Amino acid sequence: MTDQILLALAGFAFVTSVTPGPNNMMLLASGANFGVRRTVPHMLGISLGFGVMVMILGLGVDRLIASSPALAQAMKWLSLGYMAWLAWKIANAGQPRSEGADRGRPLTFLQAAAFQWVNPKAWAMGLGALSAYAAGAGGAVVVALVFALVNLPAVSIWAMLGQQMRSLLSTPARLRLFNVSMAVLLVATMLPVAMH
Repeated sequence: MTDQILLALAGFAFVTSVTPGPNNMMLLASGANFGVRRTVPHMLGISLGFGVMVMILGLGVDRLIASSPALAQAMKWLSLGYMAWLAWKIANAGQPRSEGADRGRPLTFLQAAAFQWVNPKAWAMGLGALSAYAAGAGGAVVVALVFALVNLPAVSIWAMLGQQMRSLLSTPARLRLFNVSMAVLLVATMLPVAMH
């Protein structure tokens, strides 16, 4: 593995991790609704969950799924359904249903890690990184480690941005508008997958 390949992989990991997508829309909403401190398990779940996913894909699971069109379609619709449910949860975050009702909570570490398996952007990032860098970087383990290290600071930006927006979202109407907007953006990230 050369330093140039490792640097290129780190750059690829940063750019794909920091650009908008389902994980980052959810972190922005979580930072705004719950703050960065309460969102840390969510951020760690994304980074470590994605790293584990890349390692497992590198062992050949990607080829198994590609060889079964029915399995690939089932996974696609499961992913879209789960993301639609998450969009609904985001739209209703921080909005009590009645006096004393549960105001919601951020995703846990395990929920965020499991989400990587139904996140179309995570699949595209993982498969792209493995095909472009695994051979030159020394395999799926190196690709996964680089992504896990680079991903955490990249996704943290979104949670911090959300927390900075909290003062703007101090009224229930503004918070509701923000949450619904984040839910709509999350659904919008799914449209290319649904149309394909």
